[in-house]
Amino acid sequence: MSLEALRPSPLVEQAAQRLRDQITGGDWPVGTKLPGETTLAKTLGVGRSTVREAVRALAGAGLVQPRQGSGVFVIATEPTEDWPTRLRSAAVADVYEVRMMVEVQAARLAADRRTDADVASLRAALENRRTAWSGGDNAAFLDADIALHATVVDAAHNPVLTDLFAEFVPALRKGLADLVALLDVREHEVAHGDAGHAELVEAVIGGDGEAASRVLQAELEETLRELSAR
Repeated sequence: MSLEALRPSPLVEQAAQRLRDQITGGDWPVGTKLPGETTLAKTLGVGRSTVREAVRALAGAGLVQPRQGSGVFVIATEPTEDWPTRLRSAAVADVYEVRMMVEVQAARLAADRRTDADVASLRAALENRRTAWSGGDNAAFLDADIALHATVVDAAHNPVLTDLFAEFVPALRKGLADLVALLDVREHEVAHGDAGHAELVEAVIGGDGEAASRVLQAELEETLRELSAR
């Protein structure tokens, strides 16, 4: 298998996949030292920073290991299942249970830590959700709904919580998209969940952590019941 120059697109992902193919295909056995960044960048037709990120992705998958002063070495020919992959393959109800634990605590913290900038962002996110619902586009509505929840998490000012919620988003969006289509919420509801989301926003803005967590818990439990009943 020979390396070829890459086409423009998400270059890091392409570079990581090309290098992964070399490893899993047996061209670079365990113990092999990868070519240097400059060589790989020239061969793949990308910048050294792209190669660096691609190698970091391979390290995260358990395929390679950088050794200071020695280079990057192949340590496995089959990737370990990383966190995003695990989430994509998990049942959406299982993901939702974990989301609930993370986000309810984040809402409690957000009520204590929100800033004036967070207050403005929360109000804007709630209005965007309403606008998206009125627009009739389910995909845009789901994006706006998730964005509002992400804004609540951001207001907790805990970067680990923010990153963890971001990891959940692709799996959550897919499950929620299926649920919206299945339930045909537009036929049965005037403004899907608006009152609860408005109550959540006001609780966070008002600094009432107990109310914020209670409202969010109730909303997420209801959605989880609907997901589990599918």
